[in-house]
Amino acid sequence: MEKPCSLLVHFDKGSAAMANEIKADLEGSDGPAKADAMRRAISLLLNGETLPQLFITIVRYVLPSEDHTVQKLLLLYLEIIDRRDPAGRALPEMILICQNLRNNLQSPNEYIRGVTLRFLCRLSEPEVLEPLVPSVLTNLEHRHQFIRRHAVSAVSAIYRLPHGDQLIPDAPELVERMLASEQDASARRNAFLMLCACAQERAVSYLLANADRVAEWPDLLQMAVLDLIRKVCRSQNRANKGRYITIITSLLSATSTAVVYECAGALVSLSSAPTAVRAAANTYCQLLSSQSDNNVKLILLDRLNELRTSHRDVMVGVVMDVLRALASPNLDVKRKVLDLVLDLLTPRNVEEVVLYLKKEVVKTQAGDLEKGGEYRQMLVQTIHACAVEYPEVAGSVVHLLMDFLGDTNVAAAVDVVLFVREIIETNPKLRVSMIQRLIDTFYQIRASRVCSTALWILGEYSLSLSEVESAIATIKQCLGDLPFYTVSDEGETTDSAKPVQPVVNSVTVSSRRPVVLADGTYATQSAATEIISTPSVAPGSLASTLNLRSLILSGDFNLSAVVACTLTKLVLRLEEVQPSKVESNKACTEALLIMTSILQLGQSSYLPHPIDNDSYDRIVLCLRLLCNPGDDVRNIWLHSCRQSFAKMLAEKQFRETEEVKAKAQISHAQPDDLIDFYHLKSRKGMSQLELEDEVHDDLKAATGGFTKDADDANKLNRILQLTGFSDPVYAEAFVTVHHYDIVLDVTVINRTKETLQNLCLELATMGDLKLVDRPQNYTLAPESSKQIRANIKVSSTETGVIFGNIVYETSNVMERSVVVLNDIHIDIMDYISPATCADVTFRNMWAEFEWENKVAVNTVIQDEKEFLNHIIKSTNMKCLTPPSALDGECGFLAANLYAKSVFGEDALVNISIEKQLDGKLSGYIRIRSKTQGIALSLGDKITLKQKGGS
Repeated sequence: MEKPCSLLVHFDKGSAAMANEIKADLEGSDGPAKADAMRRAISLLLNGETLPQLFITIVRYVLPSEDHTVQKLLLLYLEIIDRRDPAGRALPEMILICQNLRNNLQSPNEYIRGVTLRFLCRLSEPEVLEPLVPSVLTNLEHRHQFIRRHAVSAVSAIYRLPHGDQLIPDAPELVERMLASEQDASARRNAFLMLCACAQERAVSYLLANADRVAEWPDLLQMAVLDLIRKVCRSQNRANKGRYITIITSLLSATSTAVVYECAGALVSLSSAPTAVRAAANTYCQLLSSQSDNNVKLILLDRLNELRTSHRDVMVGVVMDVLRALASPNLDVKRKVLDLVLDLLTPRNVEEVVLYLKKEVVKTQAGDLEKGGEYRQMLVQTIHACAVEYPEVAGSVVHLLMDFLGDTNVAAAVDVVLFVREIIETNPKLRVSMIQRLIDTFYQIRASRVCSTALWILGEYSLSLSEVESAIATIKQCLGDLPFYTVSDEGETTDSAKPVQPVVNSVTVSSRRPVVLADGTYATQSAATEIISTPSVAPGSLASTLNLRSLILSGDFNLSAVVACTLTKLVLRLEEVQPSKVESNKACTEALLIMTSILQLGQSSYLPHPIDNDSYDRIVLCLRLLCNPGDDVRNIWLHSCRQSFAKMLAEKQFRETEEVKAKAQISHAQPDDLIDFYHLKSRKGMSQLELEDEVHDDLKAATGGFTKDADDANKLNRILQLTGFSDPVYAEAFVTVHHYDIVLDVTVINRTKETLQNLCLELATMGDLKLVDRPQNYTLAPESSKQIRANIKVSSTETGVIFGNIVYETSNVMERSVVVLNDIHIDIMDYISPATCADVTFRNMWAEFEWENKVAVNTVIQDEKEFLNHIIKSTNMKCLTPPSALDGECGFLAANLYAKSVFGEDALVNISIEKQLDGKLSGYIRIRSKTQGIALSLGDKITLKQKGGS
């Protein structure tokens, strides 16, 4: 069995290091060989060997050695070996070591003294320590600081032993006297920590007596002071709270950034006054701008976010300081900054925030910015959220963002066009300018999805005659001349609008007409060929305006259907606003020609893939509608679609409002809670900060801010029985999950009438779990209990298993007895929390993730919505499908669920179920994730939980 040691020594078990060989080398006079033999002996002991025959050899041949390396290895050896007999008493042989340790404590070499004092910190046998105490106390006044700092640590370790106050009864007094005259920073810190742990009153008295000089102390001692203040304020009354806050405030200007960071945290934990919170927030912001480490920035942003949850009114004042952290090149830092700023928006600062974000968007146009496209997308999403919450700022940003509709980063362009679509509905004052801007920039769009949304906007919100005519002209120009292809005499099909090389003398062909390009130059355009008449225009410059044509010729027939629907809406609206029937009929005829050309292209052999049935049906529907429009159909196409979109936005806003209300903390004060009226108390000697804190504490007490609801039932559910009631040793564990760590508090009860010796809790893990440290051995008296704590590291979201046994010895039977423990299954639900994401993001992740787990529906539940709610409750996920899409009774249900783990992993779930004729539900639940573990674990969880109805 492995044993604990303060030094990790590598040892290859394959090498044959026999005890006799080690013994022979130890008995020799060669120093390096003796040191190597000690290393091999320590390695064997660390790997479970006992080697009892070496002890006397080491006492005879290693103790007298003056080699420093050998002496250090000797101390490691003494640390590892069993220094007690089965009855719990110190071994008689350890008395032989005392003289050597005393000689080391009096050695003229400072290194030997120091390592020996450090070794004494790990001894717990009073019989060995008692004769060494005078030598240890002598070293408290040694001239070398290295020895003094370790001597203080040794005194502290000895005094904290169960009977340490009998070995050194005046230890606190001696250490306090030493602290008053000590100059070394580490020694002063060790002495102060000893007083904090063993004589807290002396430490507090020393601190308050030197409160004016704390700012001049070394940073090590300042950190110890902050720890003491936290401990005192948690355990004692807050009589000196004002003085403690004064000390912390003076340390906010310390030179050490670590001290400044801890001061800000301590200040918030001591006081909830706005002045204290503002000082802490300013401190975090200063560190945020001065530190270059991205991990430090992320931690500081987490602290600022914690302040926001409880002190939002104060945090609003530092929002511009937080925005300066966008200068960091790291995208994770930028994302956290933007999320934090969104939560701090108010009508007062929204214009300033949006102006700053506009400047950042302009900066992203520089080509030297790393990952500028992703950063621009985050900025667009943030500005979108700002404009939705405060529509009055939309006009200042929408025209700037519309310049990015043709962005090479498709995701950023999609976010821009979705932003435009929402603002044009919620902000009627901007519709005219936005439609004109969209028509002007439509030629720049290159992404199919962006084109589709932009066409929908043109079809729905082009209301005036000029807007409708401009929209139709823009679409016609982006489509180019018809037909989309021509067949030559040789039977070859070519693009009829393909530009040819420019010539100085242009050749005119039939149907020639002049056009103006996007860059302002002129060109001639014909149905058969296009010949640039200006030699200075580069070949293909005209093709840059034919974005719709190029996308359709690439086989995007979904876009073709959107073009047909948009033209249909525009023609129908033109008939309403155009007094001339001739112009309306001309536009209708041109739209019919475009649609038939698209159908002709889709059914030809020019493209490798023919038009799909859905797109074909939509285009044919548009043809029939234009040929024979009716009033009801006209109303549906021109009004109902926009009304449905408005309802969708209203529902989205309602869901977001409900989520905000759900996240809001609801506090209730108890009827018998004590409230102090500070108006009736004496204010003499109280600082302004203390007065503010009194008021704030009274408000929190009155509103129930200090009450925390304890979920007792949930705590009881986390207690797991590990052994049976008839076993000689009963054990149960309380499992606490702290994101990346699992803490097992195991209660072990000796149910026998005998003393259990060398009782050890042996644990092992399966999955991505790792045992941090092995619990030590204990001696358990009859019918007594012991609390054993084990820490387990978690590295991924995966269902893990912890198993093991309890091993012990009794005085009657020297053989080791084993009690096998029940397995502990770590629930994946402890690491998954509901989250939200956009539909586009969900679809992109669904297409990207490679791991999928398909679970068949097998349940006794017969209602689709009830089954969906049951799965949501069982998997701790959030339903992204809006409630309006789940309304009605049709016998079918499809919904998307989403969650994120504490490790940043995404979990996607799609539920597709159908109600059979016999009333049972059938279908599949598909889980997708980037890693295999979360997909399998979540699938197992759903398989176990889907049958139940509760």
